[in-house]
Amino acid sequence: MAVYLIGTLDTKGAEIDFVREQLRACGVSEIVVIDAGCLGEPAIPAEIDRQEVFRSAGADLDELRRADDRGRAITLAAQGVSAIISQRHAAGDVDGILGLGGSAGTTIVTSAMRCLPLGLPKLMVSTLASGQVRPYVGDKDLLMLNAVVDIAGINRISRAVLSNAAWAMAGMVQHASSGVQAEEDKPLVAATMFGVTTPCIEQARKILEHSGYEVLVFHATGNGGEAMESLIDEGLIAGVLDITTTELADELVGGVLSAGPDRLTAAGKRGVPQVISVGATDMVNFGPPESIPEEFRRRQFYEHNPTVTLMRTTVEENRRLGEEIARKAAAATGPVQILLPLRGVSAIDAEGQPFDDPAARDALFESIRSHSGTTDVVELEHHINDPEFAAAAANALLAMTSGGVARGTPGGAGG
Repeated sequence: MAVYLIGTLDTKGAEIDFVREQLRACGVSEIVVIDAGCLGEPAIPAEIDRQEVFRSAGADLDELRRADDRGRAITLAAQGVSAIISQRHAAGDVDGILGLGGSAGTTIVTSAMRCLPLGLPKLMVSTLASGQVRPYVGDKDLLMLNAVVDIAGINRISRAVLSNAAWAMAGMVQHASSGVQAEEDKPLVAATMFGVTTPCIEQARKILEHSGYEVLVFHATGNGGEAMESLIDEGLIAGVLDITTTELADELVGGVLSAGPDRLTAAGKRGVPQVISVGATDMVNFGPPESIPEEFRRRQFYEHNPTVTLMRTTVEENRRLGEEIARKAAAATGPVQILLPLRGVSAIDAEGQPFDDPAARDALFESIRSHSGTTDVVELEHHINDPEFAAAAANALLAMTSGGVARGTPGGAGG
């Protein structure tokens, strides 16, 4: 059982030493300390010293010290620690990773944590844990524990926080083998959902589960799309029901829930069967009204709740979204189908609803038709949340993944 304990030993040596002793007291038999520091002298020895860290990043520690460039040192330390952890994990030698740090340490250690797969314990004690942590967590199951006070000495606060961190890590690695894995795991289907497309995914999920699949639903909030793409890329997903592609609108227009430019690419690259639709592409997401950039102030908005404001996508934006969706689908190496709900793409894009805009929908659909190449595009006279549309989407994916079509679901509509 090897726990890797990482920090900058010139500034966090006493704290790392304290956590190491706590891990030993909890019965962790092997603790590998990595020194990610550069400029000062390490306060305690490490199993993997800073020279090895920077060599792993292709850098010379003495040259870095002479340059006295803290930013470059942090970047290279992150690369070096990531390389070491990746190599050790590939060799089967990493059972958990625990880090301590402020902004520099958090950047370094979480870079390595994001190289590790889902399920392997990752715990970062950080002074940044109570703020915006998405840049550090990314799409991984990474735990951030708020240090409360700076990691600068052992006192009544840090003693409690660091002890809890050690005990939590010990518990995770010691009980990992007991697991919660089912005796017979079912093949995984990934599905994307937003509040405004929930009825569609809930209905489709019943059909897929009734047909022997386990459905992972990802909330299309940027991080959700990134997580799904990552799991597809790792080869864990058998099929994708990408109903809610709204993150593409945020990436295009500048909303707050972008999943980046690579959204809607992993399944295509790996040849994973996918059914794609245009759920919630009628909207771009912002925070409270006062947070909306000045350039958008004259646009059409809908206050979803006090902290989320939605902006209607324009005709031109829909043309561009349609082209992007179609081109990414056409580049897929595996089975793919695009489903178009002609009566609306979200709960608020329907007759009588705030974002009902036939011209914008027509621009989206026509652009998809024009740029889809040989991709199968199916147009349905349904709203995206109609049970018939959900059944069509689920059954299309089933036909790709298992060669069959579901006949029905418990209490629900079939295909």
